[in-house]
Amino acid sequence: MPERLARNIALLVPLTLLAGAYLSQYGFAFYPCEMCWWQRYPHFVALALALLAFAVPMQRGCIALAALAIAVSGAIGGFHAGVEYGWWQGLTACTAVPSGNAGDDPLKAILEAPLVRCDVAPWTLAGVSLAGWNFLFSLAAALAIAILLKRRESTAP
Repeated sequence: MPERLARNIALLVPLTLLAGAYLSQYGFAFYPCEMCWWQRYPHFVALALALLAFAVPMQRGCIALAALAIAVSGAIGGFHAGVEYGWWQGLTACTAVPSGNAGDDPLKAILEAPLVRCDVAPWTLAGVSLAGWNFLFSLAAALAIAILLKRRESTAP
């Protein structure tokens, strides 16, 4: 039972966080900066591993690797939040994301692209940025998965 719950958390957390990221991007025009994208990549990996855990006999390994990927995304989110709060400097200069259709003038698309900075939080809730929320939810989920997997391991004969 704990393993099934761990697998479900490993599936639902990255799915929910990615859905929220895309909703904020396409629904509310919060274009992602470079570090925002860095946070998404481990969630894609975690999602794939969690789905794989439903199909393979070695599902504990897939769930554990998914938890690790979720934790990596959380760590990146924590670093990004620190950059947003001015606690430290980021590793890279953020770039603008080109917008427009493929048939548009490329120069016009570049000039009209929104400037997305990594050191400015586009939105906060209770003083916590989106990167900060990713940090909190991802690390909590990774810890919960690890505890659930350990619980099963310690109760096995």
